[in-house]
Amino acid sequence: MANQHSLEMNSEHAQALCSKLAKIPSFRPAKRDYATFCYEGDGVNVAYYPKKGRLLVQGKEADDFVKTILDLALPPGAATVVKTAKTDKKPVSAGSAGLDTRPHFGIDESGKGDYFGPLVIAGVYSSPETAALLREAGCKDSKQVGDDRHIHAIAERIKKLPGVAWEIVCIGPKRYNELYAEFTNLNRLLAWGHARVIASLHEKVPACPRALSDQFANARVLQQAMRRRNIPVELEQRTKGESDIAVAAASILARDRFVQWMNDASAAAQFKFPLGCAPHVVKAARDFVARYGQERLQDVAKLHFKVTARVTK
Repeated sequence: MANQHSLEMNSEHAQALCSKLAKIPSFRPAKRDYATFCYEGDGVNVAYYPKKGRLLVQGKEADDFVKTILDLALPPGAATVVKTAKTDKKPVSAGSAGLDTRPHFGIDESGKGDYFGPLVIAGVYSSPETAALLREAGCKDSKQVGDDRHIHAIAERIKKLPGVAWEIVCIGPKRYNELYAEFTNLNRLLAWGHARVIASLHEKVPACPRALSDQFANARVLQQAMRRRNIPVELEQRTKGESDIAVAAASILARDRFVQWMNDASAAAQFKFPLGCAPHVVKAARDFVARYGQERLQDVAKLHFKVTARVTK
């Protein structure tokens, strides 16, 4: 039997709750007839019905949701219990709508647009048995998660899921600069990294027939990199690839590893390395050079960025 709570709530407080749930990785938006919003979490379903001004909370974790999430999201007295009951009805599930459960590798990267830090490329294997598990773990595009602590928590869940194979390649700035000098092109460097990850995943799951990544500016670059490694896997490139559960999981792993590297490097150098490549990054790079010398820049930054020219001149 599952717990069920019905609570009176006005539209302002309901909207505040909706915004709160949207930021929690373990809650996924779903659809309910006549509901303004609905979210599904681990063992709980939450839906708001504006006509009656009611919030319906169902599932085995309904009690915990009311005691914790609801109290944190809303001011005291914002939700009033109408009734508490037991029901034999199971929480309605959104099912696997929009979820690609076919076996495939998902590949994504992090750090490509950041002057400081590494380029991290990650891959995750998803199958009919694991696709739903990845979604329940909170997998979605890392840019939609926002909080790096949540990203780390999801990354740890991914690594522990049974049947999920994963691979991470972290290319530190010094090695990145060497590879860029060799490839003389970011697209070719990216393709090399993607192909390396796919090759490693193929060794772990030889029967997987397909790999999916974001669309390359020149699709043939990645295709050629895979042919050079003789990887017998069908390649698909797609814009907004993070909408796929395996690519989303890969984006989480890549972002988590990138953040870990940045935190470790900042602690070691006692210097805060900012993200991106905007003017504040130029100032930080100048400060770093003033403290440690221009030679050390190759150890922490991607030198082909225009930021370098602004710093060294």
